[in-house]
Amino acid sequence: MNPALPKVGRGSLERKGGVKLITRDTDYALRALCFMLGRKNEIVNVGDLVKELKIPKPFLRKILQILHKEGVLVAYKGRGGGFLLARSAESISLLGLMEIFQGKFRLNECLFKKVVCPNIKRCALKKKIDKIEQYVLKELRLVTIASLF
Repeated sequence: MNPALPKVGRGSLERKGGVKLITRDTDYALRALCFMLGRKNEIVNVGDLVKELKIPKPFLRKILQILHKEGVLVAYKGRGGGFLLARSAESISLLGLMEIFQGKFRLNECLFKKVVCPNIKRCALKKKIDKIEQYVLKELRLVTIASLF
């Protein structure tokens, strides 16, 4: 073993948990929306979602409020209140949900010490990753809650 090379495994290079494409917020939002789709045009209350999906109520409530603010859900207050899809299931994409909860999808930021990399225009790897990113974006746009139901 070359002593000049860093040890991979238990050292500082080891990452725990791996890279996540979809965060917990996005996953919970997707599951809640698919559940609502199954209820057709019925107002779904938070209690039913919590019971069925086993998501903590405060956490789910926050996610639903964000979806309401973003125009994905309509909120009904008071007794018999809850949430209803504001848009068609075909128009709610996985990419859209990821952008709501995770920000813009990027595979490569090309940052070096918090500054744009000086090699950005000549970098062969960036060109390849950009092509992969465009393909992934196209595929994520095609995944809708309608396609998952």
